[in-house]
Amino acid sequence: MVSQSLSEPVPHWDLSNVYPGLDSVEFKQATDQLQAKLDDLDNYLSAQQITRSAMVTAGPTELAQVIAGYLDRMNAALRLSGTLHSYIHSFVSTDSYNTVARRLASELEALSVRLERADVLFRGWIGVVAAGRDRFEQALVQEDLSQPPIGDLHGHAFYLKEAAEQSRYLMSDTEEILASELSLSGASAWEKLRGVVTSQLKIPFELDGQVKELPVTVVQSFRTKADGELRRRAHEAELAGWASVREPLAACLNGIKGTVITLYKRRGRTAALQQALDQARIDRETLETMLAAMHDSFPAFRRYWQAKARRLGKEALPWWDLSAPVGSLERRYTFAEARDLILEQLYAFSERSGSFTQRAFDQSWIDAEPRAGKRGGAFCMRLLAVEESRILCNFDGSLDQLLTLAHELGHAYHNECQVGKMPLQRRTPMTLAETASIFNETIVTDAILGQVASPDEELGILETFLIGASQVIVDIYSRYLFEKEVFERRAKAELSADDFCDIMMRSQQETYGDGLDPRHLNPYMWAWKPHYYSAGLSFYNFPYAFGLLFGLGLYAVYQERGKAFLSEYDALLRSTGEGTAADLAARFGLDIRQRAFWEGSLKVIEKRIERYLVL
Repeated sequence: MVSQSLSEPVPHWDLSNVYPGLDSVEFKQATDQLQAKLDDLDNYLSAQQITRSAMVTAGPTELAQVIAGYLDRMNAALRLSGTLHSYIHSFVSTDSYNTVARRLASELEALSVRLERADVLFRGWIGVVAAGRDRFEQALVQEDLSQPPIGDLHGHAFYLKEAAEQSRYLMSDTEEILASELSLSGASAWEKLRGVVTSQLKIPFELDGQVKELPVTVVQSFRTKADGELRRRAHEAELAGWASVREPLAACLNGIKGTVITLYKRRGRTAALQQALDQARIDRETLETMLAAMHDSFPAFRRYWQAKARRLGKEALPWWDLSAPVGSLERRYTFAEARDLILEQLYAFSERSGSFTQRAFDQSWIDAEPRAGKRGGAFCMRLLAVEESRILCNFDGSLDQLLTLAHELGHAYHNECQVGKMPLQRRTPMTLAETASIFNETIVTDAILGQVASPDEELGILETFLIGASQVIVDIYSRYLFEKEVFERRAKAELSADDFCDIMMRSQQETYGDGLDPRHLNPYMWAWKPHYYSAGLSFYNFPYAFGLLFGLGLYAVYQERGKAFLSEYDALLRSTGEGTAADLAARFGLDIRQRAFWEGSLKVIEKRIERYLVL
């Protein structure tokens, strides 16, 4: 499937079935409806005295009715708020110069604070209710309170119990509400500043004898080019670009991490990692078991990089060659070719998966063109009001980007499996949010490997897989080490841009070891990775490794069971917001607390490394 032309246009997404535009009557009406729903929610909380200080004397039936009324109102508000947020984000993420969209995003954030306030009041109250355990458990099994699934207490049991458990880590209602309001001018403002600075960063770069101002995402796309000199120049230009904006980005990171530290201490937590584990729905033992298995796999990855360096005629591999193509995959895919390949493999896996993915392509759910003002990377977002998803990527014709597209379509399929669930039932931890995406990638990779025409082509496909796997296992570990040290040191004082670079370099040296040329690493990984800049989700790293290894473990189950696996797989995706990672994994006989599980998944990667070394 060699591309004949890469000049064909790549798609932009279409959200006209959600609202006609940011200036449309329908969009304005939806915003007004959200205001009304929030007013109704606030009035309900007040009328029912849903606060932590309230005396709870009601019996199980009355309690169930109060809880059902809250669930009804909160789910409705979340559905509309989530849709508006995704719709506005579709403009902000593809055009950071759109000042109207940025203003509307800011206005919506102010409304979101009211949702956070309601959530805080309810969690504090449900914690008090749950203290009377018998009454709480009896309330959860009350029936015929309202039309299902709205107000379905039994279907919301996991959410309610988790909310009650996490209520122990709340400040007073007044402090929590103040923290939410201050986030708009604090952590959220820092995060937005980071987004604007990075999406508008342009780098002078010589191409075809002319110096052009290129978006950083375009310069980054040169990492996968066959021309080694182009990769080196792009790497050096990118580092210079990040150096030019390092001070504002360092200020952003200090501001966000400082906020997180202040809040977790006030909430009675011992560390930011504790909250990240709760959000991931795993325990410290599981994390440490997985990290230990990952650490012990590093020698295999280092052998891979050393072999890659030899293939490229070098003594040691510099950073700019990490994504260099090896083998016969210097070719590029058109978007149409990528689409057809992905569809063919997903239809072979499951008719439901294939037909769903066909709909995503046919109905313009994907924005794939790299361009100025558009953010880098890739993501998938839900549009709850129409039960659809939208996917952003920066397609450059490489196999890596083809697999990224398959990955994000997996997220969209995960959303499809949850259609009909209430927003509060869909709150999936990141550890499980990567399940379908990794599964999609694995399906496509295995299929391509099974169709290779020559050892050189097999080598190229293995190379693409190992580039991604090494990022998720080794680089993710370095990011975990980086963030861990940043939190420890930021608790004492602000860090400089030089500090961040130093921590990043040491983290890379510890994980990559002698696999890379120590003279040429990437001190600015902290500047361009958006994962560090979220006050609400710290340690946005280890869940990726969990997702990869969990997905590979599930894929092994699929290979054993065949088509009989499909209904269980869809059921798992549907329920990822309603159980811990360990409980959901146990449905498939997987014990994530045992090192053997993680080693088994890592062996799949190590086998591919050994095959790479042989070729």
